[in-house]
Amino acid sequence: MTNSPLSLNRIFKVWLPLAASWLLMGMEMPILSAVVARLVDPEINLAAYGGIVFPLALIIEAPVIMLLAASTALSKDWASYKKLRNYMVLAGGLLTALHLLVALTPLYYSFAVGLLGAPVEIIEPARIGLIIMTPWTWTIAYRRLNQGVMIRFGHSNIIGIGPTVRLGMDILVLAVGYYLKLPGIVVATSAVAAGVTAEAIYIGFRVQPVLRVDLKPAPVVQPALTYRGFASFYLPLVMTSLLTLLILPMGSAALSRMPLALESLAVWPVVSGFIFMLRSMGVAFNEVVVALLDEPLSTKPLRRYALLLTVGTTGALLLIALTPLSRFWLVDVSALSPTLFVLARNGLWIGVLLPGLNSLQSWYQGALLNSGKTRGISEAVALYLVVTGLSLWGGVAWGGMTGLYVGLIAFSFGMLIQTFWLWVRSRHVLRALCERDNCLEESA
Repeated sequence: MTNSPLSLNRIFKVWLPLAASWLLMGMEMPILSAVVARLVDPEINLAAYGGIVFPLALIIEAPVIMLLAASTALSKDWASYKKLRNYMVLAGGLLTALHLLVALTPLYYSFAVGLLGAPVEIIEPARIGLIIMTPWTWTIAYRRLNQGVMIRFGHSNIIGIGPTVRLGMDILVLAVGYYLKLPGIVVATSAVAAGVTAEAIYIGFRVQPVLRVDLKPAPVVQPALTYRGFASFYLPLVMTSLLTLLILPMGSAALSRMPLALESLAVWPVVSGFIFMLRSMGVAFNEVVVALLDEPLSTKPLRRYALLLTVGTTGALLLIALTPLSRFWLVDVSALSPTLFVLARNGLWIGVLLPGLNSLQSWYQGALLNSGKTRGISEAVALYLVVTGLSLWGGVAWGGMTGLYVGLIAFSFGMLIQTFWLWVRSRHVLRALCERDNCLEESA
């Protein structure tokens, strides 16, 4: 029997539904922003969602966000899946209780006023939005656990439909809210909460045949996955996600303390949401690497695909920033005022490296995940947090530059350092994989 190299076409077929899934999720923020921008007090409601609600919701869900990677890597038999499911139920329940504790008690003001230093106009609208977002954490945990199982057993095509369900529910709720002229923060958070719940229900339904036909009959893994083994694998990932997401409230806190605070917070979800649509192409590649790197002769084609994604996503953002497409998206679609348009267009230029860096990170990070060496990922994220945090602090201390620009510069510099460290820590893993494939090529 001969071994044949992994083809780019095969990689594309695995990547495409995941990329579609991430892209559809990435479209959520721009669509929300476009609707909220056309309702009463758009700057206040956009700033409330992007500056307080979304960062706090992401921080609370941090301990479950990496369940997708963990489930993809570890759901090899029924016993392993049950351990992951038990963690999901416990963590999802406790974090939902924490979400309610923050939203319904004076703790909220400690975060919104004391920590974030948010403009006074957005504090109460954001509190309403945070309450509406209560289903977020548990539904995200449930969805990502079961998505990992689907990827593990070759059903990634199903995943691409989930975000369609989510986005469809988003649009339905947004349309109703726009028709009723509800407050922008209520419309946005209701859409997000309904959307993630609808997607979780869909994934829960579609995963049942995979659990029954593929996972339950799968050979028992030896040695069996223990809770200790799961913890040693997953805790670095939790720290990774926590540190990564911690930078969002840090960014909000910094933007609130720099020139044009309200304008920067209002534009932030528009610019970051658009850039994330392009970043999502690279983010989706992470699970592809984890799933396919074990295959013979896979290293070179996966590396080639990572480079194609890096060049393609960077070029796409450059094209948009250079042409009238920026005005079309930021003014015609996102309904930004002339002043906010100038801020946003300049922001696209500053964030031009971000999509490409995400593609490279997925390649290096996927290799480390595949090998079970997750410590390097945590180290890279810690560096990202330190570098980005120091850059934001420097911008606040200087006080001479618009907050949006400082935020994007800080995030870009932090991601550059993070990517470099992932490259350093993954070199020995990738070298071993290259040696493996060379041996296979010689034997073939």
